[in-house]
Amino acid sequence: MAIPLIAGAAALALGGSYLGARLNRRRVTDLRSHMPGRLVPLPQGLTHAEWHGPENGPVLVCVHGLSTPSFVWAPLLPHLTGMGYRVLTYDLYGRGYSDRPSGRQDADFFLRQLQDLLDAEGVSDPFTLMGYSMGGAISAAFTAANPERISRLILLAPAGLGHALGRFSDIVAKSPLVGDWMMEVLGARKLRGGYGEGDGADPVADAITNRALDELAVDGTLRAILSAQRGILSDDQSALHTNIAAAETPVLAIWGAEDTVIPITCRDRLETLNPSARQITVANADHRVTYTHAAQVAEAIGPA
Repeated sequence: MAIPLIAGAAALALGGSYLGARLNRRRVTDLRSHMPGRLVPLPQGLTHAEWHGPENGPVLVCVHGLSTPSFVWAPLLPHLTGMGYRVLTYDLYGRGYSDRPSGRQDADFFLRQLQDLLDAEGVSDPFTLMGYSMGGAISAAFTAANPERISRLILLAPAGLGHALGRFSDIVAKSPLVGDWMMEVLGARKLRGGYGEGDGADPVADAITNRALDELAVDGTLRAILSAQRGILSDDQSALHTNIAAAETPVLAIWGAEDTVIPITCRDRLETLNPSARQITVANADHRVTYTHAAQVAEAIGPA
């Protein structure tokens, strides 16, 4: 009798943890009343998008990363618009104010969203495409598939050439069903630990971190993160970068010297695959380089 009782108690405890995790979720529809920008209806769902800067400026499209939506660009935007760029930011599906459609979040999934958004917004001329972290992987995949559409590719600490998301992420990504349950019950806590605690030295970075932590409580976000870990983040993009080099697309890659998520060794891999790529390493910057060192990033990007 002891074993069945213990098993039953364990099942109840696990079920309670799962139910508690579910009850603590917020719906994305409840967050949209104070949403900046607008929702663009696309075939896969609603996509939150926002234009910034002079209407006649050259278009620069920004693709954010795995778990931090388009608000991650806030510190960089004044620099970009001040240099004359017409900037389009948007939330990937499963993040921010965008819908949480089902489906494996592989390269095709994200490329379809980007293509649909460009069509809806009437972006037909060649433009600059900039991707941060996982957004770098999405941007590289889009550029390799559509070299004629990209005037310049900017990669900020890009995924696709090696990364270290942590032991928990590795386990859940490689464990069907069990991994789904682990992400649902433990994901928010484990991912919060990866963000660390703000020390008050950089209020802007702390604010973005706090918003990213709040994002984990939105229903569907953890599922989207796991799906992308199993999807596009499982791809080695070496061949894509070779193709980008062959197409002679101008590439700028910016790295954080202290990045432990996308190791600086990835810079060497990119140099081998695309010797023509211009590469900049920002001293004393970690994976948050996009918003902790916005001025240096903007200087590397240069005016429109």
